Amino acid sequence: MASNVLIMEENKEIKLESGQVFLIREFSKMKVSSPFPAPAKPKFTFIDLFAGIGGMRIAFQNLGGKCVFSSEIDEYAQKTYALNFGETPEGDITKINEKDVPEHDILVGGFPCQAFSIAGKRGGFKDTRGTLFFDVARIIKEKQPKAFFLENVKGLTNHRSGKTLATILNVLREELGYIVPEPRVINAKNFGVPQNRERIFIVGFRSDMGVCAEDFQYPDSTDTTKCIADIMEKKPVSVKYYLSTKYIECLKTHKQRNEAKGNGFGYEIKDINGVSNTIVTGGMGRERNLIIDNRLKDFTPVTHIQGEVNKQGIRKMTPREWARLQGFPDNFKIEVADVRAYKQFGNSVAIPAIQATAENLIQNII
Repeated sequence: MASNVLIMEENKEIKLESGQVFLIREFSKMKVSSPFPAPAKPKFTFIDLFAGIGGMRIAFQNLGGKCVFSSEIDEYAQKTYALNFGETPEGDITKINEKDVPEHDILVGGFPCQAFSIAGKRGGFKDTRGTLFFDVARIIKEKQPKAFFLENVKGLTNHRSGKTLATILNVLREELGYIVPEPRVINAKNFGVPQNRERIFIVGFRSDMGVCAEDFQYPDSTDTTKCIADIMEKKPVSVKYYLSTKYIECLKTHKQRNEAKGNGFGYEIKDINGVSNTIVTGGMGRERNLIIDNRLKDFTPVTHIQGEVNKQGIRKMTPREWARLQGFPDNFKIEVADVRAYKQFGNSVAIPAIQATAENLIQNII
């Protein structure tokens, strides 16, 4: 069942049957279908911070949760989110008053790991000011949700020799009073998506929930059988995804230059019977996840390229394939340019890994 979303694009006119003309920014109740409505009878509520395009929201909705508030600063991600969930997230979290955030059971957020300006001896609340984690902490302090689920890059574990993570855990445990089991680095490739993506998960429970740290268990692997071939497009893809001969030569030169410096960075062609490297924003994410697909028959370029389209079948994965690497269902709408779609999926989360962990969290609070 689809829900409805308000789509607003400033300065576009619409004409009603009555003949009246409105600017869409004035006519705020234009409705279109969205594929991921909230459950009719939710089991719990949650908020979605640093929401991106809603990967964490899908996981929690799949488990019966209703999102009552979301925040995302990127306007293009906001549009993709609105298209799929029926609401546009609030913007810059640093400008949101924590008192205005609705009551909720679980706070969910993949907060960016900004460098902490201070990592003092106490590692307390004041040490997190100026970072986006501070905004998570002030909302937890004000709203006292039953639990939280935070996600971040694996590098958080050794950022500033572990001081950053220690500061975060000190705030959550000592100053906010939450029961926080030791965080765990989880790899998406163990949960049904063919992507080697390691992320640190941090969960916590309000102290009066009666949950001990040892009561919570991070999930065991659920599916390690998937490979890139499982997520490839069923039909041949556009020639625009195939690399030009000139581009390939540039990639080879760049890799050789790096190897001469003792640097291992460079393009990589992945075996479709294996798993991908971590997908990330920027060209590196695509160049380190090239595949060979020999189904192309017409090598006529559809974009301006130098050289000609390569005949070895070397191509980038498509945005839809990246969506599948993150566990997004195929009815997730992608209506932005490819370059923005790659950024959005690269910044998102592996939904099955989130959902498996969230399921264990939810069992402890409802």
